[in-house]
Amino acid sequence: MITPEIQALVRRLVERLMHPLLSTGLTPNQLTLFGLLLSIFTATVLALGHFIAGGFLVLFSGAFDMLDGGLARVRGGGTTFGAFFDSTLDRLSEGMIYAGLLIWFQRQNQTSAVVIVYAVILGSLLISYARARAEGLGLECKVGLLARPERVLLLGGALVLDGAGVIATRAMPDRLLIVVLGCLAVLTFFTLAQRIWHIWLLTLPEQRVERGPIATFWIRWNERRARHL
Repeated sequence: MITPEIQALVRRLVERLMHPLLSTGLTPNQLTLFGLLLSIFTATVLALGHFIAGGFLVLFSGAFDMLDGGLARVRGGGTTFGAFFDSTLDRLSEGMIYAGLLIWFQRQNQTSAVVIVYAVILGSLLISYARARAEGLGLECKVGLLARPERVLLLGGALVLDGAGVIATRAMPDRLLIVVLGCLAVLTFFTLAQRIWHIWLLTLPEQRVERGPIATFWIRWNERRARHL
């Protein structure tokens, strides 16, 4: 899990990079749209089986995803629509990348891998939905082992290493990638369970159940952590 301190440091670096763009008239929403186009291109590369290029594109598109938020902050703050637009297209962009892998595995007649990728897609969407639904109810829900930055790093790294291994050994591709995707599938649903448990703990008083010491520690620890995000 990437710590809040690292996330805050990265945000500050991104904001510094965005300052020169203030005079160009570029808007955060335009960057968000470009990020979606980049993800579609990445999905196409993956669907064709170019794992090394696709892996670097996954990592680059993940880093690029931070730019629109950084530009919005240096412009004085984003809009309500911009926040909604960014979150919605982020989900679409992530889905497009995994769709590229689905196409590749389908072309290779690897049904089990298709099922694993589908599980990762479902788990990733549910993680985001759980946070959005909780925040819609006025509850903070940024907890969890495997948020989007971690998923991007694991997937991008696996693609690059898998592709490099194929070139070095002339072996069949996908072995490392399938293992990592399997871990992603398990960990995304574990993260979803963490968020469900977290909201359950937050709502214990509403359920007329007293919080124990473990629940109290968990909530206070995550409240301190959320202040850095």
